[in-house]
Parts: sequence; C-alpha cells; structure tokens
Amino acid sequence: MNTAIREYNEAQDIGDKVICGTLAVEIDRGLPEAESKIWHRHPVWFIYCNTKVGYSKLKAGIRLMFWSGASFDEPGLTPGTGKFKDASVLYNSADEIDLKNLKRWLKKAREIQWDYKNLVKRKGVLERLK
Repeated sequence: MNTAIREYNEAQDIGDKVICGTLAVEIDRGLPEAESKIWHRHPVWFIYCNTKVGYSKLKAGIRLMFWSGASFDEPGLTPGTGKFKDASVLYNSADEIDLKNLKRWLKKAREIQWDYKNLVKRKGVLERLK
C-alpha cells in the first residue's frame, strides 16, 4: 500500500480506519496496475494518469467514489449530481462493504472509462475512452 495512503488511513478514527484500510487493500488487489497517491487530500487510484476510484471522509461517513461510476449501471452506486460521470457509495461501518460488489465495480472501473485526464484541455467536455 502507498505510504501516504497508509498514513491517511491511520489518521482516521477507529471505525473509519477499518473502512479505509479495507477499501485500500481491495482497490490495490482489484487494480494492481493502478498508480495510487493522495490527490486533493484523499486517496485516489489512476490508470494511465486517468482517475478511477478514490475515497474520502465526509461527515456522513466514508465515501467511495468511482469517476466513471454513473456508466456502470449498478444499483448500489449513487450517481453524482453534476455534469460528470461519477457515482459513489457511503460507508459507516466496514461490515457494510460488500466485497462481491466492490470487486465487480473495480472491474468496471477498468473497463468503462471517461477521459478525465484531458478534461481541462477539452474545456470541460468528457469523452468516453472505453
């Protein structure tokens, strides 16, 4: 696991620490080719410099977000409210993490990709890569 992500996880309270640790291990396992780092103060995984998945601490819990998740057609993910293709799920306990769903979502994160890497260059217009 990326050292900065391990430090981020360790800085969380005990319940959130377990959620974050579980997510980091499963994301690393599901996307072994991905580069991981702290990006905008949160753990994020990239494939070919394109954002795939990340998580962050919110008042309501730990939010796991897939940048292309709205295109996954998955009932467990809630699409974002903006113009992007993100979708997320909120966890308040590690027991809420359905590993079968998470593995499927990670597979889709690799297969279904929108080009966030060139978003600024295209003046906010997203293009589908896969």
